[in-house]
Amino acid sequence: MRFFALFVAAFCSVGVLAQDSDTDAATATVATAATAASDASAPTASASNVSDFTQLALSNALGGLLTAQNHYGAPIPPWQHGCKPGWYYGKNPGSVLGWILPWLADELICELLDLLPFCLHCPKPKPPPPQSPWTQTFYNLTGATQAADYMTYGLVDTVADCQTMCLNVQGCTFVNSYHDVNGKGGSPLLTCALYSQCHDASDADNLGGQSQPDGSVDFITSSDGYCYHAQ
Repeated sequence: MRFFALFVAAFCSVGVLAQDSDTDAATATVATAATAASDASAPTASASNVSDFTQLALSNALGGLLTAQNHYGAPIPPWQHGCKPGWYYGKNPGSVLGWILPWLADELICELLDLLPFCLHCPKPKPPPPQSPWTQTFYNLTGATQAADYMTYGLVDTVADCQTMCLNVQGCTFVNSYHDVNGKGGSPLLTCALYSQCHDASDADNLGGQSQPDGSVDFITSSDGYCYHAQ
């Protein structure tokens, strides 16, 4: 029954997107389908395995459409005013403060996204290769990468999580992980920005400086860059 509900929601979403030329109407229908799938999967109203966070994140994941066209939920790059991360990948969604983001390690969200080929899918980590395919291009800077080949950004627990996300996004070859202090609503998580080309310290010229709703100004610390070389 749970799988059937997921399948129906995904099928309806794909059908609407394929046939409806009104983007807003399509988005609304997708969000409704996501919520329906979440509700149908919960055996009782108080079921702990489907939290309020998951249900809201489901609506965000599909209502916002995690596609390459909208930079996987983060159409505004992290150096521009009004930016918001598109997703969270890690083990502790409770550390995401200020936003409801698609948690790309949540079983329900991952099952539904797997049925939608046009959407970002949850990473499926593989055993590390004998030799790391990553080359570090800069370390511990106070500026983050700002470049035209920006793909998406989200929040992660670790640098390794950020690299895993890059391997999950077609065309990604570079990750920039850093702490956006005051820029994540108080969250201790790393910002993880993905790019299609490799960059060095000369491109790390996003120094923060954005005014926040609480009156603070964000700044960048612990900015690391890694370039991926396929083996």
